Parts: sequence; C-alpha cells; structure tokens
Amino acid sequence: MTRNRFGRPTALICAAAIAAVGLAITPARTPAAAAGPADPSAPAGVAAPANSHPACKVIASLDRLDYPLVRVSRHLEEDRSIRIVALGSSSTAGAGASSPEASYPSRLEAELTRHFLWNDITVLNRGANGEEAPDMLARFDTSVIGEKPDLVIWQMGTNSVLRDRPFDPKATVLHEGLARLKAVHTDVILLDPQFAPKFIAKPDAEEVVAQIAAIAKEQSVDLFHRFALMRRWHQTDRLPFDAFVSPDGVHMNDWSYGCLAKWLGAAIVEAATRPTATASRPLR
Repeated sequence: MTRNRFGRPTALICAAAIAAVGLAITPARTPAAAAGPADPSAPAGVAAPANSHPACKVIASLDRLDYPLVRVSRHLEEDRSIRIVALGSSSTAGAGASSPEASYPSRLEAELTRHFLWNDITVLNRGANGEEAPDMLARFDTSVIGEKPDLVIWQMGTNSVLRDRPFDPKATVLHEGLARLKAVHTDVILLDPQFAPKFIAKPDAEEVVAQIAAIAKEQSVDLFHRFALMRRWHQTDRLPFDAFVSPDGVHMNDWSYGCLAKWLGAAIVEAATRPTATASRPLR
C-alpha cells in the first residue's frame, strides 16, 4: 500500500473520499423513493422533507479555490489538529435550519472529518444574527483571533444590502479585517451572500457580490462563491426557491446548508491537498 504526502495510506484515503463524495453524485431520487433513505445533505436524525430533494451534486472544478490553504495543509502534514472559525451573521449562525446541527458550520465539520479521518477537525460557529461587517470586526479579538484558528471562513454582505446600506466603496472594514487575519498567519476564505429572493430583489445585490470578489482578488485571499452556487441551483438545476430557501425568503434551509457544506468541504479538501508545485504563494 502506498502512502500519500501526509503519510496516510492512499487506498484508505481514496476509499474515504469516495464514500464521502459518493452520496453527492448519486442521481436524484424519484418521488417513489422519497420515503426511503434520508436526504444525504441532512444531518443525522433529520428526515427528508415530504417532497424530497435531488441529491447534492458536487462538481469540485466549478468552485475551486484560487489559493492553496497553506496552514491547513501544514497541519495535515504534521498530524496536527485543525481549528476553523466560521464568522458571519445569521446564515452562519444557522437561521432557517431546523437545529444548530443543521447549520453549515456543523455540516462542514462532519464533511471534513469524513475526509481527514486521522485529524481532529473543529469548526467553531461564530455567526451572530443581524450583524454586518463592522459588528464582526468589533469582536475579532474574542470570536476569531482568540480562538487561534488555522482557517477563518468569513461570511458577509447580506445584511448591509437588505438594509439598503451597501459596502463602503473603499471596503475599509473588510480590508482591516483581512489585514488582521494575515497578521496571525491564518488561512482565509471569504463567503459571499446567498442567492435568495429578498436579497436579489435589492438593486445593489450584484454590485456587493462583485465587490467582495474584487477585494478577494486584490488581497489574494480565497473566495467561495455561494451566490453563484445557489444561482446555479435555481437557474441551471431548475430548483424552485422553496427547495433551498427558508420561508422567510432570505435564509437557507437544512438541504441547502448541507449541500453548501459539501461544496465548501470539497473545495477545502482540494486546496489543502493541492500539490506544492502548483501553489501560488509560499508557505508561511
């Protein structure tokens, strides 16, 4: 049996990855099968809804992160635990989910644990309902930096748009937050807003999504395109909004939080295990 660059038995890792991703690429269930197995994107103990959902199909090449996750990769190589902080507002906290276990940070921890069987993975949910970027920056010391994270996933943008307060054109708060995260040498993934009826009805919605993408590129940090992912569900996969958006028209539901975690988890796995030769920035 060969071993990969993390010193793990390669065959076992492949089997684990196939087992973890296999559910994500199975064909959509027919209505007749809806009463059978639970939705693969739902946490344990959460039954599939009566109308069921299609399987969560992950195509990793569509949402590949631009930069390798250097610190996470190093911890994998050194058999160290990995600590992730999910910072954001209500869609990080889990509004719209049936329980805290159905939030995307909880589902992400389960996804990464299945991939990295030999490492202790912790995802801390530091989402707070109603917050905007300045509120999150105000609690950086306690909610983020004080946790000594190896990776921070920072979700922002939704509430400022819903309140008709688009980002500062200079994005001062976001730049300051990224500078503080870089100073402590943590990996960073920005997570943009959700594609949901009440959000996209706002005239500045697409502009803010584009601004976050521009800042991520300017600052050479990763961005996971949640907005584009959810738009594909609706426009390409032809899912009605009520299949992946909660009744409030803003937040995600159990299925979409779980599917987001699968897509984001696959992106993290790829970026953390990317061959060093393709890395676009040096180890820190």
